[in-house]
Amino acid sequence: MADGPLIVQSDRTVLLEVAHPQAESARHELAIFAELERAPEHIHTYRITRLGLWNARAAGHTAEDMLATLERWTRFPVPPSVSIDIRETVGRYGRLVIERDVEGTLILRAMDAAVLAEVAKNKRIQPLLIGRPAPDTFVVDAWARGHIKQELLKIGWPAEDHAGYTPGTPHEIDLAEDGWTLRPYQRQAVDIFTEGGSGVVVLPCGAGKTLVGAAAMAETKTTTLILVTNTVSARQWRDELLKRTSLTPEEIGEYSGQAKEVKPVTIATYQILTAKRKGEYAHLALLDALDWGLIVYDEVHLLPAPVFKLTADLQARRRLGLTATLVREDGREGDVFSLIGPKRFDAPWKEIEAQGFISPAVCYEVRVDLPASDRLEYAAAADDERYRLAATAHAKIRVVQGLVARHAGEQILVIGQYLDQIDVLAEALDAPKITGATPVDEREQLYGAFREGRVPVLVVSKVANFSIDLPEASVAIQVSGSFGSRQEEAQRLGRLLRPKTNGHTASFYTLIARDTVDQDFAQNRQRFLAEQGYSYTILDADGIAA
Repeated sequence: MADGPLIVQSDRTVLLEVAHPQAESARHELAIFAELERAPEHIHTYRITRLGLWNARAAGHTAEDMLATLERWTRFPVPPSVSIDIRETVGRYGRLVIERDVEGTLILRAMDAAVLAEVAKNKRIQPLLIGRPAPDTFVVDAWARGHIKQELLKIGWPAEDHAGYTPGTPHEIDLAEDGWTLRPYQRQAVDIFTEGGSGVVVLPCGAGKTLVGAAAMAETKTTTLILVTNTVSARQWRDELLKRTSLTPEEIGEYSGQAKEVKPVTIATYQILTAKRKGEYAHLALLDALDWGLIVYDEVHLLPAPVFKLTADLQARRRLGLTATLVREDGREGDVFSLIGPKRFDAPWKEIEAQGFISPAVCYEVRVDLPASDRLEYAAAADDERYRLAATAHAKIRVVQGLVARHAGEQILVIGQYLDQIDVLAEALDAPKITGATPVDEREQLYGAFREGRVPVLVVSKVANFSIDLPEASVAIQVSGSFGSRQEEAQRLGRLLRPKTNGHTASFYTLIARDTVDQDFAQNRQRFLAEQGYSYTILDADGIAA
C-alpha cells in the first residue's frame, strides 16, 4: 500500500500515476468499474460512478473484488466513505427483481419492504404497477417491462430481470468450425451471455465480435434479427455467417434501403428501422414479422435514440449488444443498461493484444502550425466556426502527403469528417474516396481493392468508422473528426487492429492544429484509448510535411 500507483479520494475519483511500474496492472483492474475522466501526461483521473459499479456487478464482480483492487494498488488508505459508498451502491443491484409468478404474470418483487414502498410511490413508476398480490410483490403491466427498468435505474434501484424470454421460432444454426475455433475469450463471452439471457459484450475492434454473435445464434438456435449500422456492414455480417455457420443464402435476408427480405435470419440497418413516412416509422412491422428469439445489436453504442423506444417493447426477446466501447456521446449508457442489458463481458484491449489476437498499435498526435493568415481568420471567427476552420486547415494536406510517403508500401486509410476536405485530400493523394454519397456497390469494390492491395491509399469519411473489415490496413491518418468523440477515436483505431499476416505494428496518426479548439477536442477524444492503455507520442509536423 505504501507505494502503489493509485490515490483514492473521498469524492470517488481515483488518480493513477502513469509512470509507476505497476500502473498498467492497476489500470487493467480499475477500468472494470471506473471511467477515465482526464488523461494528461503524468496523472490520469478516474471516476467511480453508480452505473460503472452496477455494470461491473452484472458482469460478476463483487463489491469486495472492487475494494480489493483499490486496496491492492493504493498509495494511501481508501477513505472509509468510499468503501461504504461502493458497498452500498453495489448492494442496490438486484434488491428488486422482475420475474413471473406461477401463472406467468409479470411481477416486481423485493426483499426489502422499504425499497418497494419507495419505488411504488414514484410518480413515473406508480402507473406501471397494477396490483399487489403480496406484501413483497407488485404486478407490472405486461407492456411495461422495459419502461419500469428504465425508471428504476433513474432512481437508483436497478432491477435484475429474471422474467425469461420467448424462445422464438426454432431454427437450426450450427458453427462450421472448419480449420478454426472460437478463441477462449469469445467462448467465455458467449457462455456468460447465454447464462445471463441478455446484455452487452464489449470487445475491441478486430477481436471478432461477429463471431460472438454467430456463436450466440448457434447456442440459441432460433430466428434472429441482427441490427447493424449500414448496408456494407449488413453484407459483411451475411458473408461471415455464410462462412462460419451452417446457414445458407436462402436462410439470410437483408432488410435495408436496397432490399426488403424477411428470412429466419434477417440483417437490418438502423437507418431503415428509424425511417419515417408521413411522420410514422415505416418499417416497424419488421419487429413482429417473425417470432424472433434473438435480437443482435451491432455497435450498440451507436444505437439511434428512437430504437431505444422500440427496444423497450422487445423485452421478451433475448437481446445481445456488441460494441468496442460502452461510451455514448449522448449520455444514454443507462438506457443501454436497462433496455439491451447490463455489461456481461468485457475484455481489455491490451490483454487481447498480449494474447496476439489483435495487432499492436502506436498512436501519434501530429501538431500542425497554422500560417499567420489562417490564424487571423481563426481568431476572428465565431465560436461555432472555429473547429471546422482548425480541423480543415490546408496546412494539414502537406503533412498527410509526408506521412503517406513515410509509409510507402503499407495499406493506408486517410480519414476526414468534412466532404470538401475529403475531396481535396483525394486529389492531393491521387487516391479514391468513399463518402456517404458513394453507392454501396462501389464502396464494396473499393474496399475489396484495398484489401487485395490494388489500392494502397483510401480516403474515407465517417462511413468507414463502423463495422468495416479491412484487416491489412496498417496506417490510419485522422485529419478531422466529430469534435471530441471518444467512441469515434476508438472506432478509427479499431480499423487497424485486425491482426496482420506479417505481424506488423499499426500506426495511428491524428493531425491537430496547434493552439486551437482542435487540440482541446483531441484531449477528450483520446480519453477512451488512454483508458485502454494506449499513449500518444507528440510529433511536430515540421519534420513530416512533404
